[in-house]
Amino acid sequence: MADGRIPPMKDVVGANANKISRFLGKPAADFTRQDLVKFIEANDIQVLNFRHIGGDGRLKTLNLPVAGRADLDRLLSMGERVDGSSLLPYIDAASSDLYVVPRYGSAYVNPFCDIPAVDVLCSYYSSEGKRLPSAPENIVRKAQEALRNSTGLTLEAMGELEYYVIHDSQQTYPVKAQKGYHESSPFCKWERLRCEAMVALSQAGVAVKYGHSEVGNISGDGRDMEQHEIELLPVPAEDAADHVAIAMWMLRMMGRKHGVTITFAPKILAGHAGNGLHIHTRLVRNGRAMMTEENRLSDTARKAIAGYLTLAPSLTAFGNTVPTSYLRLVPHQEAPTHICWGDRNRSVLVRVPLGWLNVADMARDANPRESGESPAPADNQTVEIRCPDGSANIYLLLAGLAVAARHGLEMEDSLQVADRLYVDVNIFAPEHKELQQGLPHLPASCWESAELLLKQRDIYQRDGVFSPTVIDEAVAKLKSYEDRDLSQRLHGREDETRRLIDEYLYCP
Repeated sequence: MADGRIPPMKDVVGANANKISRFLGKPAADFTRQDLVKFIEANDIQVLNFRHIGGDGRLKTLNLPVAGRADLDRLLSMGERVDGSSLLPYIDAASSDLYVVPRYGSAYVNPFCDIPAVDVLCSYYSSEGKRLPSAPENIVRKAQEALRNSTGLTLEAMGELEYYVIHDSQQTYPVKAQKGYHESSPFCKWERLRCEAMVALSQAGVAVKYGHSEVGNISGDGRDMEQHEIELLPVPAEDAADHVAIAMWMLRMMGRKHGVTITFAPKILAGHAGNGLHIHTRLVRNGRAMMTEENRLSDTARKAIAGYLTLAPSLTAFGNTVPTSYLRLVPHQEAPTHICWGDRNRSVLVRVPLGWLNVADMARDANPRESGESPAPADNQTVEIRCPDGSANIYLLLAGLAVAARHGLEMEDSLQVADRLYVDVNIFAPEHKELQQGLPHLPASCWESAELLLKQRDIYQRDGVFSPTVIDEAVAKLKSYEDRDLSQRLHGREDETRRLIDEYLYCP
């Protein structure tokens, strides 16, 4: 909308809406316990799946047979017990019992189960009935609250999920290596899988923007690898984390359905495009996007960018979590290595993409016979953080970005930081070598990422957003890889590189 207000999401009773929303005629945010009971009973749902996030960032499952209304009421109102020490690495086995309690608004019909089933995401609670401070979903919630309490702003985010489909070689309609961007069938072999996934995601309540084939296309050894991307829509950061987790699970399930492997691994083969998980963010106040003013990027947006750049070294601890992450973050692969930002510049860490500012009525120009009034352009401006990859713990990453946005908004010199780190050229071009050498750089290994997180940990722990145990566990995991000087050690050793890539093919 022209006044900066964010346009409403599509009608909840649309063809691709959450099936429970469509049945009830209400948005998921308004679901109640009785709503779910009503849907489950009316649709002969036989299994209720409690889904919760493990320490590895994957969705976990507790299957609960539906044994009648009384039992269903009990499960939905009280949750169930789980062994926390087997789910979260920082939970002591001596006091490991936790509750998982469903969040009704996250419920959706499981599209893969032969037995009619409803899945619902859960939050972890302690033995005292309090939210578990170290639980991934609670950390992003606390980060959002801290940002809102400090600035009055809410962080919205969405992910660009890049993934490879690994399948048996098909000799017909080949595509050249690194030439798969926006390719169409029949040259794109797995467009159908992508479209099925987008429909399933929409029917689970995930806000999907679009999908397309990506640049990566690899052939050899009797198998082909075809890269795709599904981009989501901005929603509050807590919901965005849920949407990415559900999307990763659904894509893997689609792969199993079609007899192929889906991987989000950051690197598949040296010299070929890896999988990024670019994150777009915007700041909102009272339903109004605050990213632009007078048809330019706002000071609010530039301050947030300064925060992202300042904490970028340690944010990799949540967004680039395996050794092969640092085989992707190399020059000339459209993956950032230096800490800087720019407009529409794919060589930088933080990119400001086109946002429909300062444009005329392009649709009327393309369609001269159109006489209807076009809607005013919405304020769709986001800023894109380009270093995270498919190994990210999406909950900790989005919590970290909320912390970074707040840090930038509160820094006294944030606008000066933004000015100093702005570039409007391809920093990898030979003629800009001196500029490149003057910019700070991202870490080159998990070990270095851990060291940088230790240096900046107080910012994340402020107001209790990240607990010390979560930071300590992240550092311990990153250092356990012992990957200092990894790139140098692997140089020229293709077999060792291949083994390492295969080891992390299914991360997270």
